[in-house]
Order: sequence, then structure tokens, then C-alpha cells
Amino acid sequence: MKICTTIAEIRAEVASYKSADQVVALVPTMGYLHEGHMTLVRRARAEGDKVVVWIFVNPTQFENPDDLAKYPRDTDRDLALLRAEGVDAVFLPDVTEIYPEGSETIVETTKLANMLHGAVRPGHFRGVTTVVTKFFNIIQPDVAIFGEKDYQQLQVIRRMVRDLHMPIRIVGQPTVREEDGLAMSSRNVRLAPEDRQAAVVLSQSLKAAETVAATGTTVGDLRRIIAQTIAAEPRAKLVGCDIVAAETLAEISGPLTGTTAIMISVEVGGVMLIDQREVTP
Repeated sequence: MKICTTIAEIRAEVASYKSADQVVALVPTMGYLHEGHMTLVRRARAEGDKVVVWIFVNPTQFENPDDLAKYPRDTDRDLALLRAEGVDAVFLPDVTEIYPEGSETIVETTKLANMLHGAVRPGHFRGVTTVVTKFFNIIQPDVAIFGEKDYQQLQVIRRMVRDLHMPIRIVGQPTVREEDGLAMSSRNVRLAPEDRQAAVVLSQSLKAAETVAATGTTVGDLRRIIAQTIAAEPRAKLVGCDIVAAETLAEISGPLTGTTAIMISVEVGGVMLIDQREVTP
């Protein structure tokens, strides 16, 4: 497994793959890897000949400096996991390599980035699209794999790739969950034991909404069911609940008429967690 820390190194490595007409599949991560990330790596292996993973905690997508400082990191463990999965190359740059002094260019999907979760976390998706554009430009993969747990992020990336005519295929990978239903996330390690137990309320609320949606219901009813389920857990606080048309993220109201995406943000023990689910009437 080739470990690259500079742009020149990763470009040279990828160029060697492409000179042999090999399809390059990219897995973007911020490190502290878990089984969910490994499913992305395995999907990348199925989609391409060579698998490249980037590990980079992107400072521009954190609106809270404390959140950035507390983000878990364990590079040695990450590299061991990736080596065991047979990853071909890892791009592990320093912040100054990606954001050289004087950097001022940004990339933003002006509508999708500032609605729903983006309204709760201003500037977050601008940071995401800017850094993803940088990495896409540096690595120039043929396909990139993103988890569906970050549902809005996936749609934002797809829109950005479409709008900027990037020759990259974006693949969404279903959310991987713990045995009790909690979506796997690097943030879960920050949960105290009692908060970890309480966090299952996210998936419980989405399951309750899915069950009701299958029998026919309204957007208002789904909101109430989710709010009531989370309110019943004293350690959890519902921060955001967005119910929109799948893929377009357009606001909807009244009875459900098609595939609907539910995205929730819940604070548990001071840690912000997200989850999502598509439901159909």
C-alpha cells in the first residue's frame, strides 16, 4: 500500500494506474475508520481496478473549532485497517498541502448547500464541496464512493459534479449500522456509555416513521412521530428534521405521494449525530 503525503506523490501514483488503463475508485474519509468505511472500500474494489483512500480532517467544514479539535484521530489504526483491505494507495496530506497560504477560492452549490442541514450548519457544505473539488482535481478518480448516511452531502456532491462537468461517477453506499440500529459514525466514540445507549433513539424514530409511512400518512404526521419518539429520550435533543423529496431535496407537504427522504440531526450528550431514511407510502 502506497502512502502519499504530497500532491506530487499521489498524482504520480495515480498516473501509473491510468497509464495501465486501470479504473481508479476513490473513497473520501476523515479518518478514525470503522466498518462503515470498510464497506465503502469494498464497494470501491468492486467498482474499480485500483482503490485510493484519502484521510483528511477538513477544517473548513467545521463551524465549531471545539468540534474540529475533538474529532477523533488514529492514523496508525486507520492505515492498518486499509492495508488489511488491500487498498492500493492512501493520500494523507497536511492541511497546508491542501490549503496553501493565501487560499481564497471556494466551491459551493448555492441552493442545496444552504437548505436543510446546511441552514443549521452554515458554511459546512461549502467546506465539503471545496475540499472534494480539490481532491477530485488532485486525484482525478473515475468513480468516488460516498455513504448514504450523509444524505444531503451525497446529493450536494452529485449536483456539484453534474454542474461542473466533472468526469467522475458518484456511487452512494447504504448506511451501515450497529446491531441496535445506530448508524456507524466516527463521532460515536465520543459518546459516554449512557449517551451511546440513548443514541439508538435516532434509528428508532426513523423506523417508527417508516412504519407509519407504509400505511399512508402526511408529512405533518411524520414530523410529530419523530419529535415524540426523540422527546421520550431525555438525553436526546432534536435539532433538525427535514422531510423532502428524495434526490431533489425539494420541500413537500401534505400526504406522501412518492419516495421521501427523512433527515434528522440529534444532539446526544453534546455530540451531534445525523441519520436518514427513505420512506415510501
